Amino acid sequence: MILRHAFSPTDSTRLAHLCGPLDAHLRTIEAALQVRVQHRSGHFRVEGRKAAATQALEVLQALYELARDPIAPETVQLMLVGDGPDAAPDPTVPVLHTRRGDVRGRTANQQRYLAAIAAHDITFGIGPAGTGKTYLAVACAVDALQRSAVQRLVLTRPAVEAGERLGFLPGDLAAKVDPYLRPLFDALYDLMGFEAVQKALERQQIEIAPLAFMRGRTLNHAFVILDEAQNTTPEQMKMFLTRIGFGSKAVVTGDVSQIDLPRSQLSGLIDAERVLKRVPGIAFARLTSADVVRHPLVARIVDAYEARPPATAL
Repeated sequence: MILRHAFSPTDSTRLAHLCGPLDAHLRTIEAALQVRVQHRSGHFRVEGRKAAATQALEVLQALYELARDPIAPETVQLMLVGDGPDAAPDPTVPVLHTRRGDVRGRTANQQRYLAAIAAHDITFGIGPAGTGKTYLAVACAVDALQRSAVQRLVLTRPAVEAGERLGFLPGDLAAKVDPYLRPLFDALYDLMGFEAVQKALERQQIEIAPLAFMRGRTLNHAFVILDEAQNTTPEQMKMFLTRIGFGSKAVVTGDVSQIDLPRSQLSGLIDAERVLKRVPGIAFARLTSADVVRHPLVARIVDAYEARPPATAL
């Protein structure tokens, strides 16, 4: 069913901010909701299927209220997933307190993911790029550290090239593994600030290390995150999960569509979901392209790859 909705703002300055440079914000709305937004002489007309056209009109009206100043592209994207800067907080959704302010899930799946982390000792967050699975896990860890709910953070990733080829990279061990761990540093710097992260590293409140460094350890009173878990083997996954000690919480994140292991090697993340899905105390949270909060094109790329015929798989 195709509907047409009209919207006629009157303030010319707000109108310009609403549309964005070269109508970029309108194009973003069109692409995300699969509608057509026509703009002429301060009059908007939205055409599309009923739910999408109604949502587009609501987004336009909400953005117009914010348009006293220029609107950032990220604000438009967040409006499209239901979490603009003035969105009313849901009191049932976990709120994480960090240096950059309060952090909460922007989509229903993200909110369920945060609730699972709060309620379980081990949580698996599985989903494509851009869904916030790693960032939200790090935010939970930072919040727990700042509340003194844990004594330290331990963040780890498998270095897929950690065999012979890693040895050919220049530098010492820290330089060799830094590219693998950089996304975790980026999230920490954003949530805590550079100086606070450096001080926490010096005090050993934060540890970031390759997965191989976890063998033989017991991690008590720690918030432990395993990122890029799709690139673990079943043996590595079992080793990691059995490091968890008293007073600790673990989050395992990964994207099963981006496995870099040899074709003959089973992913430890896929294996863990099959083996552990009925174990009490462990939760599995699924995120999809609908939860992508990056550029709208990222969600469409994810959908395109998921829809490709199996014969064309790489």
